[in-house]
Amino acid sequence: MTDLPLELIFVVLSRLPVKSVLRFRCTCKLWRSLIDSSHFISFHLRNSLETNSNNLLIFRHDSDLHVVDFDTLDTAVEVVHPLMCYGNPLKVLGSCHGLICICNVAEDIALWNLSTHQHKIIALLPVERRPESDTSLFAARGYGFGYDSFSDDYKLLRISCFVDLHTRSFESLVKIYSLRTNSWKSIQRMPYALCARTMGVFVGGALHWVVTRKLELDSPDLIIAFDLKHENFKEVPLPEELGNENNFQMKVALLGQSLCMLANYQHTRVDFWVMKEYGHRETWCNLFILNQSPELGSLKSVKPLAYSRDGNKVFLELDHKKLYWFDLKNKATSFIQIPRMPSLIDGTICVGSLVPPALESKIDKHQQELEAKKEREAFLSEGFKLVL
Repeated sequence: MTDLPLELIFVVLSRLPVKSVLRFRCTCKLWRSLIDSSHFISFHLRNSLETNSNNLLIFRHDSDLHVVDFDTLDTAVEVVHPLMCYGNPLKVLGSCHGLICICNVAEDIALWNLSTHQHKIIALLPVERRPESDTSLFAARGYGFGYDSFSDDYKLLRISCFVDLHTRSFESLVKIYSLRTNSWKSIQRMPYALCARTMGVFVGGALHWVVTRKLELDSPDLIIAFDLKHENFKEVPLPEELGNENNFQMKVALLGQSLCMLANYQHTRVDFWVMKEYGHRETWCNLFILNQSPELGSLKSVKPLAYSRDGNKVFLELDHKKLYWFDLKNKATSFIQIPRMPSLIDGTICVGSLVPPALESKIDKHQQELEAKKEREAFLSEGFKLVL
């Protein structure tokens, strides 16, 4: 029999995977109260992010989702998500703090924590009205999902881009959803056009896309960021080494906790740039170069998903079909075969967490903290013995 301080139990539990934590939640009322507390949920999440642990790989194939433990890469397991897809493909709009934002063809949108199996269907957004022009067509729609630490709120951004075929002009309409208020609102129109229907990349409190200022072939692409705190757009400066170079296709991605830019040169070479300190142009670093080879084939679609636990390798998805490790020291690739993986994939990295897909009101949160405090005080006064 060994007496364990509650503080030590708190630290030990915070280092465990979500599955284990949820099992221990059933141990006693006090442990359940501790694990359900916002303080523990935040501490567990922060520990996972800092140690690059508890990561899951989510692979989308049509209307199905498969999950893989990133630490083991053992088997792809199909999971049941909360949306009806009616035989149409599912869309993954983003992932943040263990919450995955998904959407079906009817544009039902859910925030879903696949670790706890909790979900929330968010307020329905009416279809965007097309600008009043006979030659105006819907061109692209982009979503981005992230966390505003200033207001402790999760936000979803939707950009709808319309193009006038006659004047070759465009109009980008923007709406933002707040989980805390469970409502949408319109904000400033974006003076850029999306280059592709891709999800926004959440880094440094902002969502990022590749856009253009003009619908011209020689118009250079650029990266924009939407600041979730101030709710405005700003341009992200590209690496100085690129100069006025414009002979590559640009993409953005999340790699670790950093913004990553991919420069794809005619599908034969891809340069991976990482901004080591967000917001500082001088910290752009050419992390590695991936060259076309008989093994890899054409580099038409390349996506970095995550670093290895030791940070020495990068996990890559190629052409929605194959997975590879790229060794940063040896500059070599190695093919990864995961059992039960679907033939076509679209991968997203997600940290396992206890974050709920619905935010408590301040009154409910305060009441929960008071009750948890009373239970902790009772626990400490009586003592707690654990059989090892």
